Amino acid sequence: MRLWYGVTTVIVAAALLPGCAGDLEGRIPLVAGTGAPVIIPGGPGDAGRTARPGERLGDSEARVTAADVRFAEGMIPHHRQALEMAALVPPRTASPEVRGLAGRITAAQRPEIAAMTSWLTSVGRAPGGHGDHRAVTLEQMNRLRAARGEAFDRLFLRLMIAHHEEALRMAGSRLRQGADRVMLAIAQDVVSGQGVEIARMRRLLRGL
Repeated sequence: MRLWYGVTTVIVAAALLPGCAGDLEGRIPLVAGTGAPVIIPGGPGDAGRTARPGERLGDSEARVTAADVRFAEGMIPHHRQALEMAALVPPRTASPEVRGLAGRITAAQRPEIAAMTSWLTSVGRAPGGHGDHRAVTLEQMNRLRAARGEAFDRLFLRLMIAHHEEALRMAGSRLRQGADRVMLAIAQDVVSGQGVEIARMRRLLRGL
């Protein structure tokens, strides 16, 4: 399991009042959830107690900016399109390399979608309600669906390289402007993981 995903499970316990992205600047209030009990230590010689669900426990050191929210809201549909493209691979190619690439993309991006969806909920945003970010056009997707064999491999690699390059631009903007630690970890993961995949796809493309 990736390191940032463990961080996400902690931050998801936090909650902010709903509002626009610009209203999210500041510390995140920590609120007890309904899952694992949170023990609050007592004073000297006193027993601790279990926090009530919904009880405010203070403020975390994490901060949220509009750039963090924009990154999550844009990257979720972006990742979903990558999963849609990867799902086209098995019945259309005989290349084990392309199949393996699609499998790695799916394995990496599904948990990132889950983490960003939980994070948006934790800061009072409704996941999935902020437009449809599509780096690959509907026409290009239809061409990909119609292709088979080596023609499919070439088109898939070209489109996925462009798709990953857009993700790097989105993550780079987040790294320059964001502040939240969970979104920082995911953006860094996108930059490192998808940068490696771009180089791998370019090598595969040269070999076709």
